Amino acid sequence: MGVIQTSDSDTATNDAAFRAEIRDWLAENLESGQFATLRGTGGPGREHEFFEERLAWDRHLAASGWTCLGWPTEHGGRDATVAQQVIFHEEYAKADAPARVSHVGEELLGPTVLAFGTDAQKERFLPGVRSVDELWCQGYSEPGAGSDLAAVSTSARLDGDRWVINGQKIWTSLAHVADWCFVIARTERGSTRHHGLSYLLVPMNQPGIEVRPIEQLTGTSEFNEVFFTDAVTDADLVVGAPGDGWRIAMGTLTFERGISTLGQQIRFARELADIEALARRTGALDDPLIVDRIDNAWVGLRVLRAHALRTMSEASTDAGGASVSKLLWANWHRDLGELAMAVQGALGLVTDPDDLTAWQRLYLFTRADTIYGGSNEVQRNIIAERVLGLPREARP
Repeated sequence: MGVIQTSDSDTATNDAAFRAEIRDWLAENLESGQFATLRGTGGPGREHEFFEERLAWDRHLAASGWTCLGWPTEHGGRDATVAQQVIFHEEYAKADAPARVSHVGEELLGPTVLAFGTDAQKERFLPGVRSVDELWCQGYSEPGAGSDLAAVSTSARLDGDRWVINGQKIWTSLAHVADWCFVIARTERGSTRHHGLSYLLVPMNQPGIEVRPIEQLTGTSEFNEVFFTDAVTDADLVVGAPGDGWRIAMGTLTFERGISTLGQQIRFARELADIEALARRTGALDDPLIVDRIDNAWVGLRVLRAHALRTMSEASTDAGGASVSKLLWANWHRDLGELAMAVQGALGLVTDPDDLTAWQRLYLFTRADTIYGGSNEVQRNIIAERVLGLPREARP
């Protein structure tokens, strides 16, 4: 029996049906009922908003089969195509659905375990990620290694049937609500740079872990410091081989900058449209310089989308695609925050510190966009050294 080929028209029909299905479901579940008030809530700088309600929403998504769409069906996913995953994120953003609280588990940890984890790790952790019964945080950055992951000093030593972990992580998003953390730690004594690192899965609810909130310019505290003092995790909760943590960590970063960025871009487009509407109301649109900045932002969005689609295509082998993507969206969004302030004029400078406007919060939080997740400087070094083959930057 020959292999059944699916025509382009069949694919287009299936994708259209999929788009209609998720659009109708979102409309039905967000227009009335317990989740109707959650539209537009949460997200960067606003993770404190309706957290418990958004957690319930995420679990409702899971119960309805709308989490982990690209995962294989044997692990609870839909085996959705890349196109269908893009459609989901686009429709989710268009519906102004609440920001997900399970992003780190679903978009980072889950794909990493699927790609590199053991069967036992998949059986143990994937169901909790898919159902949103276990929340995750990312233990990468450190006070002396903010964007230079290879410089981490948090250590872990194998003691019998468990790892004993000591050190500190910083800028750990949502660590205060997480059940688990994937931690990059140095497990080979005397090792340097990207050698001797391991990728450990560590339970957060234990005496050896202390979480301290970091108050941001926005007055909120979604970032945290995490201190490990003889914290422990089981010996078999290392993803990949001990010492192979660098490769696994880079895999996670690739997943982080994947399909969901297209949904992010739709949220960016909504912000830009709102700024243009604000410019019309305030008269700022009469200023040709403001018009030029709005036009440039519109063009920049198209560049973001084109790059995202290119790097997700099977034909793309650009190893620096993730770093280019981070540079593009982080700088674009920072500039958008500055544009919002320019459109408001002097009124944008008047505020109650305890009650920032949406535009003031956007401006303040986007100052961090070019730092977290890998600073601009580090991303440019990655592109220069690993893609273009330029000489390494001198390091102390």
